[in-house]
Amino acid sequence: MKIICPICKKATTWEENPSKPFCSERCKLIDLGKWVSEDYRIEGEKADEEQKAKSDKHEAESKEQ
Repeated sequence: MKIICPICKKATTWEENPSKPFCSERCKLIDLGKWVSEDYRIEGEKADEEQKAKSDKHEAESKEQ
């Protein structure tokens, strides 16, 4: 099956491609870098880190009881 690399748009095959859905390890790492640098984002409200930490702590304490 032929696929198009989402980074460089080069045609590649799905079968026996260890970097799928990318054409190469290079494109795979470029994509990872975009996630790490927050070039890609999932839409939604930004979670308040402090509130999340309190919620996680409360949840853990209630499980212990």
